[in-house]
Amino acid sequence: MPADLAVIGLGHLGMPLAQAAVTAGIPTVGYRTGPDAGSLTAAELRRMHASGFRITSGPAELGRVRTAVICSPTPRDEDGTLDLGQVEAAARALASRLRPHTTVILESAVYPGTTEDFLRPLLEEGSGLRAGRDFHLAYSPSRVDPGNRGFSPANTPKVIGGLTPACTESAAAFYGRLTDKVVRARGPREAETVQLLETNYRHVNIALVNEMAVLCHELGVDLWDVVRCAETKPFGFQAFRPGPGVGGHTVPLDDLGGPLGPAGGRRLRMVELAQQVNDDMPQYVVQRAAALLNEHGKSARAARVLLLGVTYKPDVADLKGSPAHEIAVRLTELGASISYHDPLVHSWSVLDRPVPRADSLYEAVAEADLTILLQHHRTYDLQGLSVKAQLLLDTRGAAPTGAAHRL
Repeated sequence: MPADLAVIGLGHLGMPLAQAAVTAGIPTVGYRTGPDAGSLTAAELRRMHASGFRITSGPAELGRVRTAVICSPTPRDEDGTLDLGQVEAAARALASRLRPHTTVILESAVYPGTTEDFLRPLLEEGSGLRAGRDFHLAYSPSRVDPGNRGFSPANTPKVIGGLTPACTESAAAFYGRLTDKVVRARGPREAETVQLLETNYRHVNIALVNEMAVLCHELGVDLWDVVRCAETKPFGFQAFRPGPGVGGHTVPLDDLGGPLGPAGGRRLRMVELAQQVNDDMPQYVVQRAAALLNEHGKSARAARVLLLGVTYKPDVADLKGSPAHEIAVRLTELGASISYHDPLVHSWSVLDRPVPRADSLYEAVAEADLTILLQHHRTYDLQGLSVKAQLLLDTRGAAPTGAAHRL
């Protein structure tokens, strides 16, 4: 049977969308543009295939669908600008097969203006069709939150901005099959800027609470108790919690002076500062670790340090952007002997060398001079681990009060 939907790009954005579509009963084909980087389990993939989901690298499939959603990753270049190369490749593959009346939606994280000024010309030139007249074109920011059990595509509102009102309604009709609520933006630029605001909002607020963590440690104030009390305010406050750094696939965008940015370049100064604060957290964790060891008569050099949880998010087997890597590098540079435990990561390398994985968690904790909790996976019994640990630095505020040294 021909598919109704083609998901182009099977990474951290594409695979969850494909899963939601298959669950909703939409015949779906996945178009592979590079290495898969989705977080679905083997069992979830088997269920999708059993429901008719197919993966292909042949562009011919793209000419048989009613809706095509581009979910290609947009990593940062060395100069900090977004690399739209995979979006371009996806657009060219789709354009050569694009049929009239198809709805094309972009979900990748991009600069405001990308849908109209970058994607539209590629599709029109490659197909000979005109967006808004011969096919529908829209942008919808992805709202994927891996591991979140409370929110799924079905109960997460979807924002849509189409090139024309008809484009918006066509995209809304598609997403209406997946979610309970569709929110119509004024246009694609507004929808693209929603993604920018949501991502930067998260990073700015994490940076604020990370700075508060450093301040509170210097003042001898229990930050975690401060946050606990502050979040009882029913208005004007949303609780964020500090950590050893910020990982994940979606990075803050402070420089809008890229190829599609405003003339002359426009920087979001608060976002730029927030990124600096968050980028400094791994080094702060290492400083705290060295100080703890010193306070207990030990040196970081030759100290046995166990890292607990090296993924970027709890209960998600994804290492993208995890601060654990930089922390391990800096501890190694101090001469520490590093090992790790993570129930979801069975091999891990730092500086091109494999890091020893603890087979017996409790024995490893007991033997380590310092244990650092970097990610609080559900399987960790922090009460029991804190009893076994010689020293425990809790960067997530997850251990019982008084059972560990908190960030």
